[in-house]
Amino acid sequence: MQTLPAATEETPTATDICSAAPRGHPRPDGQDRYTISEVAALTGLTAHTLRWYERIGLMSHIDRSHTGQRRYTNRDLDWLGLVGKLRLTGMPVADMVRYAELVREGDHTFDERRELLETTRRDVLARIAELRETLAVLDRKIDIYSSERTR
Repeated sequence: MQTLPAATEETPTATDICSAAPRGHPRPDGQDRYTISEVAALTGLTAHTLRWYERIGLMSHIDRSHTGQRRYTNRDLDWLGLVGKLRLTGMPVADMVRYAELVREGDHTFDERRELLETTRRDVLARIAELRETLAVLDRKIDIYSSERTR
């Protein structure tokens, strides 16, 4: 049975995915015009979800081709990557939309953005602690069943 060190606010981990550089992009900047189908395939989101993100303000305006088709950029892919991480934290959609609005408003919103992220971070740490307790219960039960089997 492997135990993991407790995640605390004082101990950042080497696997902090949110601080890692974004993944490489399929196309270089300047040639990065993706259709909604391509973005759906790259992100695992549905076209409906991508349209909804745009409609509620979670995504900034998406450029359109001369025929009216959405054209996403590498920057949009990076943003969707962040949104995916925020979703995994359990951040409410309304807070994600507020965060997106703050980003669009500019650098003078850094403090409010930081506060939103710090609140979410505290929630994630609390959830991690709860999951570690749950994992410990499961490990104890597994140990009981393993030791019973060897008798």
